[in-house]
Amino acid sequence: MKPEEVIAFARERGAKMVDLKFIDMPGMWQHFTIPMSELKPNVFEEGLNFDGSSIRGWRAINESDMTVKPDPKTAKIDPFMEVPTLSLICDVVHPDTHEPYERDPRQIAKKAIAYLQSTGIADTAYFGPEAEFFIFDDVRYDQSSNGAFYQVDSDEATWNSGRDENGRNLGYKPRAKEGYFPALPSDTLHDLRTEICLEMEKLGMEVERQHHEVATAGQCEINFRFDTMVDVADKQMWFKYIVKNVARRHGKSATFMPKPIFGDNGSGMHTHMSLWKKGEPLFAGDRYAGLSDTALHFIGGILKHADALCAITNPSTNSYKRLVPGFEAPIRLAYSYRNRSAAIRIPNSGTNPKAKRIEFRTPDPSCNPYLAFAAMLMAGIDGVLNKVNPGSPLDKDIYGLPPEEAAKVPSVPKTLDEAIMNLRKNHDFLLKGEVFSEDMLNTWLDYKYDKEIIPMQQRPSPYEFYLYYDL
Repeated sequence: MKPEEVIAFARERGAKMVDLKFIDMPGMWQHFTIPMSELKPNVFEEGLNFDGSSIRGWRAINESDMTVKPDPKTAKIDPFMEVPTLSLICDVVHPDTHEPYERDPRQIAKKAIAYLQSTGIADTAYFGPEAEFFIFDDVRYDQSSNGAFYQVDSDEATWNSGRDENGRNLGYKPRAKEGYFPALPSDTLHDLRTEICLEMEKLGMEVERQHHEVATAGQCEINFRFDTMVDVADKQMWFKYIVKNVARRHGKSATFMPKPIFGDNGSGMHTHMSLWKKGEPLFAGDRYAGLSDTALHFIGGILKHADALCAITNPSTNSYKRLVPGFEAPIRLAYSYRNRSAAIRIPNSGTNPKAKRIEFRTPDPSCNPYLAFAAMLMAGIDGVLNKVNPGSPLDKDIYGLPPEEAAKVPSVPKTLDEAIMNLRKNHDFLLKGEVFSEDMLNTWLDYKYDKEIIPMQQRPSPYEFYLYYDL
């Protein structure tokens, strides 16, 4: 839509306010709201100023002025605001030059696509994320100088099978690691997921399926149709927004935290990718699993840089509590056809070359989708440009490999600290085409150390009291 069409769209739907959304570096939407009367066509060109010093990882207070420019093609009516409100996703630019702000994740994703096109490899990158999540009935946590705790609960959790529930207990609670696809009444969240799907469809998202996931305590998955990279990152943000707000509507709480429950599967974000040029798919060919050389080299780039990519695709200290043996997490950096134990799976997509794609299974939904997708794309481009050989596929159950054989297969980092060190040593591939900047990467690395890694290292945990208090 053009700016004038956006304004007409909003008025036709009775919008009284306009919500301007943009994303911070960690990956949360930020927003401010203006009256509909303030939305003039010039706003789309000139933007609106805000205080960038209060946004995590952004400007210092002595250079705090920043500008958001609404993207007219992102116009939607927000389904959760009481007063009819037009929602616009914005790009962030410098207020004086209107040049893209180098720390704005959405601008970085746009630059990654521009770089892809400049190489001549392809003109389009399709991405399809599959983000898992939990829906809890109660969540509590606190951290102080003399105490710390967390507690989550779900009416369908296996640990509540013996709970007094108003004088009775009806059971039907999925056991740990046995929550995949159970029908009603064990699946208590079916109707809620359906409501999420319907809200997604109202906003133009094509829903493919919804189901309960493996873990007990309300783990879910809803898949929506793949799209071009920046557009699918926009949709991923809307998806998380819808999931959280529908859950809240019903007095529940949704989280995309990778590992909120000990002893059961965590939440991943398996990401499907393919490259196209002039309307033709580039990943279909006559090599292994029906792939082309381009696809194999793209895989080679992902595997080559995976230990550094994890600092962006698995960006939380909690991410690495998911990436451990025993819970179907892809910790070995290998590729394989139809094999969900490998970090990169080539799905059995039939004979249609347009369906040929790869699936990177390591990422999790705590990531910033714009940064994660851009980084994955840059790694793949590096693989194609340098014809990186991915090595031989590993066509066996990698989870069941004997220790001596498993040790020969590279692994993902064991901690965020390790991933960050890998990214410090290996990030030149992200700088190509000025997609990522040294300033942005240094800010990201410093933020992770200062705000997450060091504070986590310095705090005693409840389990440490369990282990050591009586020594």
